[in-house]
Amino acid sequence: MPERGHPDRAVPGHGPQALLDGTTTGHRLGIGETVLPPHTDGPPQHRHAEHDEGFYVISGTVRFTVGDEVRDATAGTLVMVPPGAPHTFAHPGDRPAVMLCTFSPDLYLQYFRDLRDALAEGREPAAEATVRTMRRYATEPAADFAPGPEAGREA
Repeated sequence: MPERGHPDRAVPGHGPQALLDGTTTGHRLGIGETVLPPHTDGPPQHRHAEHDEGFYVISGTVRFTVGDEVRDATAGTLVMVPPGAPHTFAHPGDRPAVMLCTFSPDLYLQYFRDLRDALAEGREPAAEATVRTMRRYATEPAADFAPGPEAGREA
């Protein structure tokens, strides 16, 4: 039986609201809805080692960067990112953008729950703490593509 939504609520700009948390799919698939506020920079480029990630743009325009390639995706566009591909996204528009995100398997949804919980406790996660949390879910910053400081990298 399909789920009618999951009680997880996202913090706008900080990850998806879980619509399908994986409990009915044997954790093979998780789906979330992400609302990006206007002029959202998005996360630094990163790589997932253990899951595919998909983004279906419902409204607005989302700018995806995969490695050195930058493309704007409008409503109706599906972007799939395989494990190991460096990627990020941003929203340059003046109105919110909405996208459905898929995670196969669903493990990365827990990263967003951890981030949400830290924000709810009044802790804005520092870059180093965020990288530690990402690593718990087989995700690493793609410092070879992300400009600026290389947060969380050891010397």
